[in-house]
Amino acid sequence: IISPSAPTPRWRSANLQEEKDLFFNVAISARRFEESPFIDRHDTSKMVRGVYAGRFFAIYAGEDYLEKYWLLRRKAVIFDVAEKPVEISGPDAVPFLDKVLTRRISTMNEGRGYYALACTPQGGIFMDGVVFKLAENRFWYVQADGPFEDWLSALSTGFDVTISDPHSRVLQIQGPASIAIMNAASGAAIDESMRSFRSGLFDNGGQTLYVSRTGFTNELGFEIYCDGANTDHLALWDHLMAAGEPHGMEFSSTRAMTIRRIEGGILGNMTDMDPSMTPYEAGLGAFVDLEKGDFVGRDALLDADRRTLLLGLTCDGATPSSGSEIIDGDIVVGQITAGIPSPTLGLGVGYARFAKPGDWVGREMTLRLPDGSTHASQIVDLPFFDKEHQIVRGLDRTIP
Repeated sequence: IISPSAPTPRWRSANLQEEKDLFFNVAISARRFEESPFIDRHDTSKMVRGVYAGRFFAIYAGEDYLEKYWLLRRKAVIFDVAEKPVEISGPDAVPFLDKVLTRRISTMNEGRGYYALACTPQGGIFMDGVVFKLAENRFWYVQADGPFEDWLSALSTGFDVTISDPHSRVLQIQGPASIAIMNAASGAAIDESMRSFRSGLFDNGGQTLYVSRTGFTNELGFEIYCDGANTDHLALWDHLMAAGEPHGMEFSSTRAMTIRRIEGGILGNMTDMDPSMTPYEAGLGAFVDLEKGDFVGRDALLDADRRTLLLGLTCDGATPSSGSEIIDGDIVVGQITAGIPSPTLGLGVGYARFAKPGDWVGREMTLRLPDGSTHASQIVDLPFFDKEHQIVRGLDRTIP
């Protein structure tokens, strides 16, 4: 959903999900996009839907998004998300993924998940997501938006691998009550001992499904991966909702998720970063292993500038929005990729993408919104709060 009146930045933007995007909708043919198997349980006449990884998802369902946000932070919500697992299997699955991804896969243990990037030969970010090791030569890469399955197929020449779509729809249960909810849903098999970015097969109401302790909110949470046509999706939904009801869990569109992911410093592929930006420029250099041997983009990254171009911006007087300009004195030095009102901080916050590296953190800047109004703002490090990631790791159980 793209506003025709918004200025066009030099990078492509997608899936912005800002409030203004709810009012610029177009009708499209639905046959080429995947419908959610859970739609019968949460459809509403007020729903506004987006397309992500070729799948429909609810970006607004007529709810009070602030109410859902605080429910996410204080109890739990369930999200029907459109992220898409792609399966990579076969004798060469490990060397193939070591070739495609910037992280070392050869030392990965079964039941482990890694946040991992795939770069272009020029060192730009093509895709981000989480790779899981399901078995010795079987992996799932849960991709963000973009044609990653085609990218993998194009790079698979010379490798004995199979790239396939497991047709897995994903649910996220996020919030401080999520461990108690998943404990009830799994017959007590999932408990506090399951660490962040760990995964495995668990019974959920008589259906054996893959579950990971991950999410897109930087809150404590889990993701449940369906098993294609083998899953009774509506029965699964009803089972999870029954497990969550005593803890106050409700369904939410992704509006609350978008606010929380930006507060938490989680970047959106093709919104906050894209192939024109290296992992270093996006602040993701920690996920690049130049010592592991050759991989797509390594040669370009060896000599790449290691300084970050993507930082945070806070504004007390307005909410930053995509396309807003960041002005230093009278010079435009960057733009906002996405912005939201932060309920926790009581400020407008957004991602600031600078044209050039510099000592920006701590600097006072002028934010110029698309309507021409200007506001004082400050450049900060990411994430905007919980910089030690205590909440998602379950170490900070303080309820705001």
